[in-house]
Formats: sequence, C-alpha cells, structure tokens
Amino acid sequence: MARNDQDSHKLLVERVFQLYGEISRLESLKPSTNVDTLFSELVNLCKQPSNIDVRYLSNEEQEIRSHLIRLCAEAEGLLEKHFSARLGRQPFPLHHLGAFPYYNNYLKLARLEFETLRDAGVVAPKRVAFLGSGPLPLTSIVLAVHHLPSARFDNYDSDPTANAMARLLVAPHPEVAKRMVFHDVEVEKVTAELRQYDVVFLAALVGIEKADKERVLKHLRQHMAPGAALLLRSAQGARAFLYPVVEAEELPGFHVLSVVHPKNEVINSVILARKRFNDPE
Repeated sequence: MARNDQDSHKLLVERVFQLYGEISRLESLKPSTNVDTLFSELVNLCKQPSNIDVRYLSNEEQEIRSHLIRLCAEAEGLLEKHFSARLGRQPFPLHHLGAFPYYNNYLKLARLEFETLRDAGVVAPKRVAFLGSGPLPLTSIVLAVHHLPSARFDNYDSDPTANAMARLLVAPHPEVAKRMVFHDVEVEKVTAELRQYDVVFLAALVGIEKADKERVLKHLRQHMAPGAALLLRSAQGARAFLYPVVEAEELPGFHVLSVVHPKNEVINSVILARKRFNDPE
C-alpha cells in the first residue's frame, strides 16, 4: 500500500472513530439537531472516495466498526419511524415523500437496482419480495410507482408496528395499495412463500453481523425458486463503516450476475445474483 494511502486511511479511521465516540455518548438516537448533525457528518465523510478495505482493520477496530453499524441501524430505524408518522398524517402521504431527507438517495438507488435487473434480463417481474421493509418502505414504493407498475410487492418485516405505519402510507393511494402487501414475520420464518417470487430484495441491515447475514443467505438459498433473482446490498470502501459488507464469493448456490459500486451519494453497493438450478446444497 502506498504511503499516501496509509496516511489517508489512518486519518479516515481516526475521524470515523471520533464521530463514533460522540454518537455512542448520545442519550438518544431519535432525530434531533445534534443526532442529525453527527450522522450527516458521518455519512458525508464515508461517502467520499476511498480505497480502504475494512477487512484489514485490527480486531479492536472491527469491534468498533460493528458497533457503529448497529448504532447507524438504530438511528436509521428511528429516523424512518419519525418520518413515517409525520407523512402518515398527510391526506396523501406519497405526495410528500420528498420531506424525507434521504429520499433522493432512494430514488437513485431504486433506479440503479431497476437498471441492474433490466440489464441482466430480469424484465417486468410479476412477484417481488422485499425482506426488511421497515416503517418507510421507500424502495418498494419507488419501484412500484416509477419502474415496475404491474408488479405485486410483498414486504416482510418482523416489527408489526413498522408494518402498520407502512400500510398507512400507501392506503390512501389505491393504485399502489392494491399491489403492496405487508407481512409481520421474521425473514427466516418465510419459507415456502419464497418460491413464488421472481425477485427477492434483501435490505442491507437484515443480518448486521457476518454470521447472521450468512444464515439469512443460506435460508434464501434453501427456499428461493431456482432461476429467481436475489438483489442484495453491500458497501465498499469507507461506506463499509455504515453498512455490512457482502462479497460476491459469499453467495454459494447463486450465480452472481452483477456487482455495482456507486460513486455518487448512493451509499450501498448492489449485488445481483440468480439462484442456481443445479444447486446441490
């Protein structure tokens, strides 16, 4: 590694961990001026171009990164609940999605994922599952409204409150609501149903720890239909301080079709794979 890279990586890690220290001392991660400022600074720092490989962090640094991702996940969930409740008070919530501060990111991510599917020949899927949809299911909504106008979306989340909030968002919009179903169930309890989907989306924060992600991926390998597409999210470079990393070679039973690492404000990398027809398991 070049000396300049070593120096830049050291400075990056020091600043990320400094922000981690400030975030971990907060009494609450609910949206507030202080919370929003710290996480905005963290996101802006981590989305800058960097070739750092988090696999080479020390064990202590890996522990801090893991805890930081869990804090990010908690804060993201609280932010989504806050805005879902706020939007749910509008007569037509989907007309006001721009109030969510990261809505433009979701627009770009959904377009990227749609184009990745299309370029791989996955065109006009009829049944789509989103695992880990949460209280503000923006990916499903954006895809349903802008890219897949005839697909049915089954959204799965283990939190009944999150699903209830999500239902309120789409209910006043019958053209979307009739194609949008929400299921209160943990991902690993969805079994036979998985065989009916042409495409399965796996949210980045389903399986934060590596062992948990591997267990979820093994479950999908066992229950998805042969030939079905799996679209999952990962992270590269400094963005891996915000989200878990999945490598293409960590998908036994799937044929990887595409790996995309955005360089813009879209944080997540995208991996598209197809369930093998001859998987020996």
